[in-house]
Amino acid sequence: MAEISDTISVEVLNLAIDRERAEDYGVTQVPAIVVEGARDYGLRFYGVPTGYEFSNLIDAIVIASTGEPTLSDATRTALAGLEDDVDIKVFSTPT
Repeated sequence: MAEISDTISVEVLNLAIDRERAEDYGVTQVPAIVVEGARDYGLRFYGVPTGYEFSNLIDAIVIASTGEPTLSDATRTALAGLEDDVDIKVFSTPT
């Protein structure tokens, strides 16, 4: 994607060599993709986002670039009511 857009860049890091940077991102497994825009929203993909996961990667890039998730008002209200941080993990298998 970075090859077809001037607004997307890719930086490849080696977990063993770039340990400090990986720790800053909270990356402990490889392969990993960190999607960030003007700030780090915590968007991480572990493994290769193939199949349906690829559309989620595209959505993450759009969200990181605009800073605005496409959530309904009801969802935003429900999330605003959370008292603690939530770590969401989705596991999938190739289809």
